[in-house]
Amino acid sequence: MSHTDDDQPAPGRRRGVSRKSVLRAAVAAGPAAVLVGGAAGTPALARERRGSAERLEPTPSCDDGDDPTPPQTEGPYFKPYSPERDSLVPPGTPGTPLVVSGYVFGRDCAPLAHVLLDWWQADPDGAYDNAGYRFRGHQYTDGRGAFRLTTLRPGLYPGRTRHLHVKVQAPYRPVLTTQLYFPGEPRNGTDAIFDSRLLMDVRVEGRGLAGSFDFVVNA
Repeated sequence: MSHTDDDQPAPGRRRGVSRKSVLRAAVAAGPAAVLVGGAAGTPALARERRGSAERLEPTPSCDDGDDPTPPQTEGPYFKPYSPERDSLVPPGTPGTPLVVSGYVFGRDCAPLAHVLLDWWQADPDGAYDNAGYRFRGHQYTDGRGAFRLTTLRPGLYPGRTRHLHVKVQAPYRPVLTTQLYFPGEPRNGTDAIFDSRLLMDVRVEGRGLAGSFDFVVNA
């Protein structure tokens, strides 16, 4: 499947915060402080001020290269032509359930429909499937600009903190390649690629985790 662009507005608007505030997450506190929905210090979401006249600062500009230092690098494990699906979990795979949800907005705070999100990640043991498509898949935002992904919390591997990879592309717009991070991870402070602006709002939900993140793209 090909990746080339950004989004188209969908109906409705919300109140959002400037992009710096949206992704500002000095949530370097321990996991207990982070895994509580709405707790002080958790990142704000763009949806909270959708509809404001203020234009949001986009997420970091796209870099499709393999430079390991920019926070938005795709790294060495991306594979094109992933299957379309909203769950990356292979049947019977043990791990901590993780649901990631949110919206994709343009800079005018309008939600964008039919935006491509192509995900890939390490499995719970910290390994990438480079032969097949385990823990890989793509989906599209719905008419409200919303997405919901079911997966398992990725494992750790040498040199990196816990993270998810994603390419975000609205119709006929450039691809945004970036990574999402987990608050409270000990390795966040030592990972050279980590960027606190890309922290998800993560909370405990049932026996698993629920992460929220709103993308803002140059559209």
